[in-house]
Amino acid sequence: MPCTQEDTPLLAAMSHYVDDGVIPYHTPGHKLGKGMHPRLESILGRAALALDLALLPELDDLHEPHGCIKAAQDLAAELYGADHSFFSVNGTTGGIYAMILTVAGPGDKIIVPRNAHRSIIGGVSLNGAIPVFMRPEVDRDLGLAMGVTPETVEEAVHSHPDAKGVLIINPTYYGVATDLRRIVDIVHDHNMPVVVDEAHGPHLHFSPRLPLQALDAGADICAQSTHKIVGALTQCSMVHCREGRVSVPRLKAMLQLVQSTSPNYILMASLDVARMQLATEGRRLVERAIGLAEWVRAEINKIPGLYCFGADKLGAPGVYGLDPTKVTVTVKGLGLRGAEAERILRHKYGVQVELSDMYNVLFLITLGDGEAEARAMVAALAKLAANHAGKQDFSAVEDAYRLGFPAVPEQVLSPRQALFGHTKTIPFKQAAGRVCAEIITFYPPGIPLLCPGERISEEVIAYCQRLQEAGLHISGPEDYMLKTVKVVE
Repeated sequence: MPCTQEDTPLLAAMSHYVDDGVIPYHTPGHKLGKGMHPRLESILGRAALALDLALLPELDDLHEPHGCIKAAQDLAAELYGADHSFFSVNGTTGGIYAMILTVAGPGDKIIVPRNAHRSIIGGVSLNGAIPVFMRPEVDRDLGLAMGVTPETVEEAVHSHPDAKGVLIINPTYYGVATDLRRIVDIVHDHNMPVVVDEAHGPHLHFSPRLPLQALDAGADICAQSTHKIVGALTQCSMVHCREGRVSVPRLKAMLQLVQSTSPNYILMASLDVARMQLATEGRRLVERAIGLAEWVRAEINKIPGLYCFGADKLGAPGVYGLDPTKVTVTVKGLGLRGAEAERILRHKYGVQVELSDMYNVLFLITLGDGEAEARAMVAALAKLAANHAGKQDFSAVEDAYRLGFPAVPEQVLSPRQALFGHTKTIPFKQAAGRVCAEIITFYPPGIPLLCPGERISEEVIAYCQRLQEAGLHISGPEDYMLKTVKVVE
């Protein structure tokens, strides 16, 4: 009998194996939890540990699925409107690696946003492709990178007609979406596939109040973090694709390349169950999360010194849509940096944010939140505003922004050549003319100033020093003080 969306074929097969009372002489060594130390067994429970199973004939094979795993993946494809869906237990990072490896090879160009997540740079570095960078829009008041505009994409594909594809981040970590449907049309007119890092959008398909999901916008392939907003376990993601511009056999081969040959069955079962939950309750649960987030946003904007952006930003460059479940609270009106606010909220009021940056703290409203949690968040922020005014002066940061970003550096080598070539460490102030062998990014706004394989200029050195003096956070280089930098010999 065919499976329906109410079924969980993978979990059912796993439970059947355990219920059969089989005596296991296979991995893992704890043997259905019987050999697990009580310290962990008492926390996880024997029932959960019994489901930590191995690749067995009746439990299918993630890399060559034909039984219960295939049925579970087919149900995911049906739910999301994909031609094929694949489970990833190496996170969305593994999915992004596989997507990049599928559409481009060594020496091929791939067009990507300059604020690419490190997994994108990692994927390009693995396969030896040449990134062609697009600048996203930046909201200087918030210190945040927004989306790339259709006009920016149009210019990139026109200038690089030999590129093998365009990768778009949509939505951003902060829930900002670009006009993806228009971008897809532009890229397809140039006979290129559209690849979407949709890590923060596994729930978009379940409410008309959310931005359009990648597949519904016509994208060819996307990766979603099923664990970020909806109910899968950490590091569980899915890759969805459409046939035509993407080679499905190659995608399968690349997913095999970046995933374990011993995938964790409990993780895969959580993807099966998360899909079922979305199919049966997703619209109700997502709408509830949106309603909570909109109430929270309105309440926060009543608190003196705090600001939570929302629909007021729609129509700004790079802001075509917004996921309201991402609640970004700007705290610079209190004279606090985001990291300071994060520490106070955690240690004084028992609230932990998703992340903080120079000006902001980010909260995620998910399927697991209710009215009590929403009220606790608002109360904690009200106490923060009332009791913890700071004295941070952000004028140096704003002055640095007014200078504008330096030009994108010259790409001399591929990221792979720079990362895996012979390198040495030299003083950063003396690095002009050398080829960088690491990523140098300042937050805000999280856009790399240097990527592996790019030539370091006097202009970039001076700009980095200006940002350091302003107190911006450095990410990427081995020397986080940026006194030295790795360069290609």
